[in-house]
Amino acid sequence: MIATTETIAQSIAGPILPARLSAVVGGDWNRAGGAVHDVLDPASEAVVSQFVEAPVELVNEAVADAHDAWRAGWRDLEPARRGRILYGVAAALREHADVLARLESLDCGKPLSQARTDVEVSARYFEYYAGAVDKFGGETIPQPAGTFAYTVRAPYGVIGHVTPWNAPISQMMRGVAPSLAAGNTVVVKPSELTPITSLLAAKIMVEAGLPAGVCNVVPGTGPLTGEALVRHELVQHVTFTGSVRTGRHVGRIAADRLVGCNLELGGKSPSIILADADLDRAARAGALAVIRNSGQSCFATTRLVVDRRVEEQLLDKMAEHFAGLTVGPGLEDPDVGPLISEDQRRKVLGYLDTARTEGARVVVGGGPSEGRSRGHFVEPTLLAGVTNDMTVAREEIFGPVQSVIAFDDVDEAIAIANDTLYGLSAGVFTSDVGAAHRVAARLDAGQVQVNRYTGAGVEVPFGGYKNSGLGREKGLEALHHYTQVKSVIVAVD
Repeated sequence: MIATTETIAQSIAGPILPARLSAVVGGDWNRAGGAVHDVLDPASEAVVSQFVEAPVELVNEAVADAHDAWRAGWRDLEPARRGRILYGVAAALREHADVLARLESLDCGKPLSQARTDVEVSARYFEYYAGAVDKFGGETIPQPAGTFAYTVRAPYGVIGHVTPWNAPISQMMRGVAPSLAAGNTVVVKPSELTPITSLLAAKIMVEAGLPAGVCNVVPGTGPLTGEALVRHELVQHVTFTGSVRTGRHVGRIAADRLVGCNLELGGKSPSIILADADLDRAARAGALAVIRNSGQSCFATTRLVVDRRVEEQLLDKMAEHFAGLTVGPGLEDPDVGPLISEDQRRKVLGYLDTARTEGARVVVGGGPSEGRSRGHFVEPTLLAGVTNDMTVAREEIFGPVQSVIAFDDVDEAIAIANDTLYGLSAGVFTSDVGAAHRVAARLDAGQVQVNRYTGAGVEVPFGGYKNSGLGREKGLEALHHYTQVKSVIVAVD
């Protein structure tokens, strides 16, 4: 049995990681649980670890424990002291950065350098919100003589976080850090495909000085463990990142329970490339969309809407970028790693077949990676001749596929960009600063980047319009979403 021998994950992490993973509740591994699930390396399909699914009873215990930790003092802890604890967590994550990055790369397949960046970003979240803890508050409100009114930002209590598989540790910390900074406690349900770093991070956080119970992690599937978490009566706010379909379900539960909800869902983000743009810069940005996590990013710009006069020049430059990309296992640090699962690989290849049928032209790639008998690899693919009514332009592919759509005037470009169910992010490439601002103002997206398209810092709010979700993560804006306003009106006469 794998539980009695050293697992691949243990060979990286050492004794801090048990052979069979389980929930982290009250600061320690909780072996009680239900079904045992394998955790697979998407590059080799080998079992790298196992975990025991947290049943409803254990989810209930985790939430109750977090609620007790909140009432026992976390909510009332002096802000500066809470900040010092969060600084300690940031330092601990950096201390364990090599192990966490290697596990993250092994777990979800992303190139090791990208995993290292994700771990550093995770530490930065705690560092940023540690510095904001004692600087975030309410306001005084002008009143008639004899009355004084002010507001405070009060924590909710227990916040449930359901996190995705494409960036397990950074997506976890993106929500957990501001939640804790605001005085809440949390229970996290990571994806069943990639639970390793979330569970290990919970242990590291306790060792760094975070009080036991303030951050509990319960691994399991969405229909069982996730459902129990978002429905629990003591969970007063829910944060979910994932598909629109599941996000609607989570949102309905939150609405029925009348609790707060943050939803970060899909994206089909356009970048408008005007004729006067730096095409080298635009081509690099378009290539980065398939390099970053093999295109498995809701943020990625996957529709390059380019002025027809420079379309062929852009395609030539893009083809050069794509042709030189290396593909391989994440731990070998290639440009592009595998997709998360065989189901995802088949889905992406199906989209490519549909694109051909609907009239798109494959410039580079277009199929499974050659010479690989194992692993969920797809060639980085560049599609030309795409129109905005094609399936590849309408639906989120979540793979290393880039589509180029031509336009004839700026109004048409903006119409194409906004003609989508999503509104997470967008880009503009132009040498005309006035045009950049004018186009950005008309784009229906929660974030617009100009002459660049890469992840913004933890200081910058992030979230979407339309089907891309509700609420905002990152920046001081996140603290508003993880607190509720209390107004106090005092008679002073």
